[in-house]
Amino acid sequence: MTMVATPPPPPLPTRQRTQIPSGGLSPMLSRLAAERATGVLMREGGLLHLADGQVVYAESPATPGLDALLIARGALDEDGWREAVAEAGTRHRVGRFLVDSGLISEGALELCHLGALYDAAYFVLGPSSAPARFRYGEAHWLGPVRPVPVAGVERETVRRRELLHRIWPDPATDEAPLLRTGHPVVTSVTPRQGEVLDRIDGVRTAADISRALGRPAFHTLVDVRRLAAAGAVTARPVPVPGPAPSPFPALGAAPGVGPGPVPQAPSPPHEAPRAAPTDLSSPFADPHITLLKRLRDALEAL
Repeated sequence: MTMVATPPPPPLPTRQRTQIPSGGLSPMLSRLAAERATGVLMREGGLLHLADGQVVYAESPATPGLDALLIARGALDEDGWREAVAEAGTRHRVGRFLVDSGLISEGALELCHLGALYDAAYFVLGPSSAPARFRYGEAHWLGPVRPVPVAGVERETVRRRELLHRIWPDPATDEAPLLRTGHPVVTSVTPRQGEVLDRIDGVRTAADISRALGRPAFHTLVDVRRLAAAGAVTARPVPVPGPAPSPFPALGAAPGVGPGPVPQAPSPPHEAPRAAPTDLSSPFADPHITLLKRLRDALEAL
């Protein structure tokens, strides 16, 4: 029997683990996690609520809240949510009340809670030049549901950024009002994307569409970027403002009159030309000189 040597099969492809930048996405958040701090971190994109250094809830104006997601999915009605907030909000036990009263199962609450947390945290941890603040000791009204380590929240945020970049690298459609391009779409549009496309009117943003559909905002960003990559959607161009008018009149122009020489009435015969005014009625008068002249006149009158 002839033995034939065969090469070993190639290794299976593996996805590279998402790397968090050195120092974390927010140095303050990393420090608070190391301190096991409790309170609320306020950033330009929203709020992160911490308990013992872990993230227990996140809020952002760009995303629907937990109540909107629960109601949109049919897991809870508005009356049940209002009852839970009224009964347990001041005790910071809304989540526990929802489960104990049978309004929602614990698994459904945890699933929706994590979805809302990661969704809002993506926007809260977005790039920002505004300073962040932390208020110690403030507990969230929802109470403990499923705390998430800070490193896990940051890793998921970076993963989502990378996913959006792979789909379509231009982030202009994330925040701007959206327009349909009118171009024929080569790829098929899924029903989910079709619902997003139906609500694009040149005024709504991706966040507006998320709230209208009761969906996580990041899911809408994914659909919008895929539609942008297919050539079906674009961001509405921002009008470029023209040069601001000068607050001072042009040389030779009267206040409130456009640039250009101001017509002068003809002087009577043998009348000397009028001198330019030097008091406050002139737009170019120096207020310091005028004040000194008034002081001089007052002293001379004594």
